[in-house]
Amino acid sequence: MEEFSTGTDPRVPAVKPDKPSPVEEAPPLLEASAAVSEDAGVDKDLLCPICMQIIKDAFLTSCGHSFCYMCIITHLRNKSDCPCCSQFLTNNQLFPNFLLDKLLKKTSARQISKTASPVEQFRQALQQGYEVTIKELDNLLSFLVEKKRKMEQEEAERNMQILLDFLHCLRMQKVDELTEVQTDLQFIKEDINSVERHRMDLYRARDRYSVKLRMLGDDSSTRKPWSSSTDKNSSGIVSSSLNIRGMSAGNLQNKKIDGKTQLNGHGSQRKDALSGVDSQGFNQSGLSVARKKRVHAQFNDLQECYLQKRRQLANQPHMKQESDKNVIHREGYIAGLADFQSVLSTFTQYSRLRVIAEVRLGDLFHSANIVSSIEFDRDDELFATAGVSRRIKVFDLSMVLNEPADVHCPVVEMSTRYKLSCLSWNKQWKNHIASSDYEGTVTVWDVTTRQSLMEYEEHEKRAWSVDFSRTDPSMLVSGSDDCKVKVWCTKQEASVLNIDMKANICCVKYNPGSSNYIAVGSADHHIHYYDLRNISSPLHVFSGHKKAVSYVKFLSENELASASTDSTLRLWDVKENLPLRTFKGHTNEKNFVGLTVNSEYIACGSETNEVYVYHKEISKPVTWHRFGSQEMEDADEDGGGSHFISAVCWKSDSPTMLTANSQGTIKVLVLAA
Repeated sequence: MEEFSTGTDPRVPAVKPDKPSPVEEAPPLLEASAAVSEDAGVDKDLLCPICMQIIKDAFLTSCGHSFCYMCIITHLRNKSDCPCCSQFLTNNQLFPNFLLDKLLKKTSARQISKTASPVEQFRQALQQGYEVTIKELDNLLSFLVEKKRKMEQEEAERNMQILLDFLHCLRMQKVDELTEVQTDLQFIKEDINSVERHRMDLYRARDRYSVKLRMLGDDSSTRKPWSSSTDKNSSGIVSSSLNIRGMSAGNLQNKKIDGKTQLNGHGSQRKDALSGVDSQGFNQSGLSVARKKRVHAQFNDLQECYLQKRRQLANQPHMKQESDKNVIHREGYIAGLADFQSVLSTFTQYSRLRVIAEVRLGDLFHSANIVSSIEFDRDDELFATAGVSRRIKVFDLSMVLNEPADVHCPVVEMSTRYKLSCLSWNKQWKNHIASSDYEGTVTVWDVTTRQSLMEYEEHEKRAWSVDFSRTDPSMLVSGSDDCKVKVWCTKQEASVLNIDMKANICCVKYNPGSSNYIAVGSADHHIHYYDLRNISSPLHVFSGHKKAVSYVKFLSENELASASTDSTLRLWDVKENLPLRTFKGHTNEKNFVGLTVNSEYIACGSETNEVYVYHKEISKPVTWHRFGSQEMEDADEDGGGSHFISAVCWKSDSPTMLTANSQGTIKVLVLAA
């Protein structure tokens, strides 16, 4: 097995082609043998002993043997003997064999006559002077004309039958398409009616809320000044009991002015509120236009998604009855339309990636800053990075977001002996994190004490991937270039399971719903899905990638995403063992560029130094973001080479994502409208 990992670049291993087994070639057959088989009816005495063909231009030797003239002349240029009896022979001892030539010509004519068609035989007979009368020729011509007409008629009938068969097939195909289109139109009609009814309900509800708000606004504008003046008058009356003559006309005038001021104040507040509503409506209108543009830009993919969901529901009535219960009461739609509305809402919700924080690890011009892995902890409060710098650095996300410094200090830093390839936080024990390195060591760390808890050194070559089980925190799995998948338990010092495979292991991942199932991405271009209770053979092998599978990630218990160096991502259904979708747009031909998923989105890196985000239902990218700065451009000009995204990680069910590239730059990105 050959690794294409030169220098510090984390490159995906490729399968070295096996040496082709030598093919046993059959001994070449003499051309003469073929000639003999073709002329099986010819007397072997008429064949040239040298070329084993019928003798051409026969010549007789002094010893009495006959050969083709060219055959014997060529032979005598190399040897001076007879090919049959080895007697001394020269060119002067060759004589033309006229009798044999005549006999051979007759034999050849007989052979041709046997194999020739009747037309050819008739032509040869006429050429040889066979006498035919005019009447016989007229009869023959009439017969040939009728034969020609009959053949033309049969040919025309065959052509018509072929055309008719084609038209029937085309008609059946178009009828099927028409039926499908009519069914789709019926779906669309039903859904339009459902949406219109639901929209009218929303309009009525909005009108009711508007009326209530207007009434509340009117009440507040009329009652509050009146009540305040009433309170003031009442307080004046109370005070007049102490000083009956103390209230002057000036005081009364001041109170009137105060009342008017309060009325004017409430009026201005209402105007401000209305202007705020207008500006908000303008912003909402702008967002609606932008979302409509995104719909039209990906209309074909969205159309396919809609029809697929509607047809799937129609073809599975039992699933329809089960899934409709909650959706119909909640939305007023059938499940297929509700599912598509969810896709449409999430797909059009975002159009770009916005940088909200940036971290730079060390020297920008040093190639040992490649971040191979970046992962959030259980609570999405901390994130850890690892790579060829031989350090695990743990950062506090809130500090990174709130502090303006370009270079952020990690809250925890742990040194390792070798370059690191992968990290995996334990999703139940917050302080435990596992790492795999270039020497094949799998280590479990305690972030609190900064010490290693367990070290497993059974892998014989570089370990590319490690993953903790979500359901059993004591179990973890790793894969290596030694073509082995090993399952470990933190309570034991040795591996508990070992799966031998035929190619390098690039990635391993536990199913989030069970510690019994794992997905393994391999350099053999396949994804092997195993039940650890029976490792003799995989449950299923997913085929489709054309190069090594570099990452596998679960979106749910049934949905698995994979990345490959064929520049594609693929989505699989591990329950039904079906391919669901292929995603294209990014570039990935040799490096590990990262893969991360959440319930709706899939994100990966690219060797163009860009991060790409896909919606799981749409094959084209939703948006992408390019890493770039003046410092990076200067580094490229100075020979730093092209850079690539090396690690990505979503914050759980959030539009926030961590990304890192081969220069050690980490960006916190968020999906934005």
